[in-house]
Amino acid sequence: MIREASTRIHPQADAERYGVEWSDQVDDSWLDPALVQSVPVEWARRNLALPVRRTNRLYLLLADPSAVHAQDDMAILLGQRLTPLAAPMEMVRQAIERCYYQGDHSAARFADGLSPSPSEPVLLPVSRASDLLELTDQAPVTQFINLVLLEAVKGGASDVHVEPFETRLRIRYRIDGILYEKASPPKSMELALVSRLKVMAHMDIAETRLPQDGMARVRVGDREIDIRVSTIPVAEGERVVLRLLNRDAAWMPLTSLGMDEGLCQQFKSAVRAPHGVVIVCGPTGSGKTTTLYAALDGMDAMRRNILTIEDPVEYQLPDIGQMQVKPKIGLTFAAGLRHLLRQDPDVILVGEIRDSETAEIAIRASLTGHLVLTTLHTQDAPGAFVRLVDMGIERYLLASSVRAVLAQRLVRCLCPACRHESEPSDEWRRFRARYAGSMPVDRSVWNASGCDRCLEGYRGRTGIFELLLVDPAMQEYIRRESITVAGVRDGSTSYRDMTLREDGLRKVSLGLTSPAELLAVLAG
Repeated sequence: MIREASTRIHPQADAERYGVEWSDQVDDSWLDPALVQSVPVEWARRNLALPVRRTNRLYLLLADPSAVHAQDDMAILLGQRLTPLAAPMEMVRQAIERCYYQGDHSAARFADGLSPSPSEPVLLPVSRASDLLELTDQAPVTQFINLVLLEAVKGGASDVHVEPFETRLRIRYRIDGILYEKASPPKSMELALVSRLKVMAHMDIAETRLPQDGMARVRVGDREIDIRVSTIPVAEGERVVLRLLNRDAAWMPLTSLGMDEGLCQQFKSAVRAPHGVVIVCGPTGSGKTTTLYAALDGMDAMRRNILTIEDPVEYQLPDIGQMQVKPKIGLTFAAGLRHLLRQDPDVILVGEIRDSETAEIAIRASLTGHLVLTTLHTQDAPGAFVRLVDMGIERYLLASSVRAVLAQRLVRCLCPACRHESEPSDEWRRFRARYAGSMPVDRSVWNASGCDRCLEGYRGRTGIFELLLVDPAMQEYIRRESITVAGVRDGSTSYRDMTLREDGLRKVSLGLTSPAELLAVLAG
């Protein structure tokens, strides 16, 4: 047993008493994932002990210097006795999680070792949040799924696709908006794999003819990740898509989204208004919900009543009331929004305006003293006004309620380790000549190369934005004129300051993304 009280109160004194070297910190360079391959993570956590490599010598990092049994066990596991090294308990615990997380968890390599012979589904009990790092003593299909999910989390994937075909089973990860094929398990594993995923998501494993939706939860050390599971029947079996909802990624400050500093300050001013409507628009997958969550992050949820209505609720936000729409029982956006207004809200986040009823309730709610944040599917900021008028919203209501419209896209970032400079292509020169205006001419641009640190030359994503503020001149235009996209563009001073294309051009000039990526994103 670890002497918890001793290590918490006088850990350094214990180390001196037992003649064990002490360290106040654990450096990442000491961690060696290859060194712990034969050491189960459960044992390391239970004993708070971890083999490390420091200055080319092997040590056993310990929270309890008196844990002789841990030193004996490690000597047996590694075939040699390690020098004990004591450190604070929390540092040892964090080092264990970091070391095992950095390990080589390849689902494809594990799949290669699986037998291609037919097998029956293995249905084991599932805890509320099983730990993906714990792979021992589990059935092969469970180990494989854990490895797939762990590899997806480490790679920053947003989705995992399980796709059956006539003679094979394909698994792909969506990373930075692009699907990449990773693991290829044998076709014979299909039934067991799909059944296991259904059990994890509390779905009916016997129902294979109808689509199903469910939720699962897993842990990677101390981190919890929610998984939204969707299955549909196809000709070759059942297709499964797992949406990974990383709670740690839910709260991102606006400054980390890629906004220009001036635009960011203008947007912050809009979402700090006591009432009105702020709209974030763009196509599916452009990061609209992330931007709205970032806007909420700057609000005082302890002194303001912040409520959301979403479909679905993807992230649980602290100190904020969240409602999920359920159309099957009549809880639509419009119906839910009516009920939210009876809850004395200060700020309301409406996940999406899909119909005229929801739009009108949201607009009228803003006129009665509420701040409403919402999203709309339009290609640019001026198009939001045209869409709302098409929905039947009166122009005088739009002029009085809408404070700002933010349009956005996501572009992949060039890997700083392997990007290279080159001459601009003719297509890029034509695009730039059309939209760059008075921006300085780029004599060269950065393009993707590809290395072992990235995927095809890209790593991560950033946003490109345009913001349209509704000032008095724009309000007058909306009231008096027939609204057109061109008219809104010409009437807005803020929109002329920075459009989506101009922000994209700026990020290309800075070497953050490539011309090919920007052209692909703005192709629509």
